[in-house]
Amino acid sequence: MGETVAKKGFFAKARDYFKGVFSEMKKVSWPTRKETYKYTLVVIVVCAAFAILFWLLDEIFLALLGLIV
Repeated sequence: MGETVAKKGFFAKARDYFKGVFSEMKKVSWPTRKETYKYTLVVIVVCAAFAILFWLLDEIFLALLGLIV
């Protein structure tokens, strides 16, 4: 009979793990260069929009605090 999982050594376990990783990586649907460019642009635009929004909110709250104090 073959070895059980508990009896396998470190290197045998590591080999099995990486075989599984490579097997799963073959199943991945990778985006094209054009899609990657679009997704990156969307992330940059959204981050910039949120940065501007938080900056505006900070300025508004700072002005309101200046009026109170």
